[in-house]
Amino acid sequence: MTRKSFDPTLKDMVETEPGAWPAFVGSPTGPTRVIDADIATVSGAADKVLRVDADPPYLLHLEFVTGHDVADLPCKLHVRNGLLEDRHDLAVRSVVVLLRPEADSPQLTGVYERGFPDEEPYLRFRYQVVRVWQLPSELLLTGGLALLPLAPISNVTEAELPGIIKRMEQRLSGRRGRKLAQQVWAAAFILLGLRYSPSLAAELFRGVVSMKESSTYQAILEEGRLEGRTEGAVAEAKKILRRQGGKAFGPPDPRTAAEIDQLEDLGRLEDLLERVLTAESWQELLGQPASPKRRGRRRQTP
Repeated sequence: MTRKSFDPTLKDMVETEPGAWPAFVGSPTGPTRVIDADIATVSGAADKVLRVDADPPYLLHLEFVTGHDVADLPCKLHVRNGLLEDRHDLAVRSVVVLLRPEADSPQLTGVYERGFPDEEPYLRFRYQVVRVWQLPSELLLTGGLALLPLAPISNVTEAELPGIIKRMEQRLSGRRGRKLAQQVWAAAFILLGLRYSPSLAAELFRGVVSMKESSTYQAILEEGRLEGRTEGAVAEAKKILRRQGGKAFGPPDPRTAAEIDQLEDLGRLEDLLERVLTAESWQELLGQPASPKRRGRRRQTP
């Protein structure tokens, strides 16, 4: 599943139920709507911006993060926060929502400071960091319906996932029509791919009727099938390479075996299979420096 699948998922869920998100991040609640930040710098960068008509009203600026490239994110948050405040003349709460542990970084402390040596910082900008994998599932299972897709990637084990899916089904049963249920299930399926394999996700969601009717789910599942076929071909090519190479050069040493295990390019594996017929050792085949202590044996000609 490609990372681009993750990008619009929660943005869509924010638009589906904007009012669920202030409570999710622990901010004051009130009538909430999505706004378009019509300054190009902001609209092209910020994930979602909500206007919350609490007392006093404010903007909630949300950033959803799956990757690890976050070293300059605090600075960008500060810039976007300032632009939003300038445009709308409202205080802005900026929140980073980390969707998996790989997205975490020591840089995300919740405070961005700038200053000169031996002087007090002239800038101290505070933002909030939410690490979804640390959240209790109950918070997400009992909150807004738009939060349900986060439950399977919250602080739960793989063994607990079937129970989480069952709880989600109970929440969605008969609620606001079939379309919303399809949106929630499709989002949950996509986000589950951040932590688990496509085959496990497909197994967990197999009995959910709304998922079977979702075009999003079907497209992603087909992508998973294609990936599965490629993975199967790679695994089979590795198996044949070990067998044919073993006959030609003897069993691979630990270093060679580890290198074979790391091969994931099917084209590269097919090329190696052809070269088994002409190479004289594992080292020659894989392009390794020859070991003075252990040389591969020549393939015996029948």
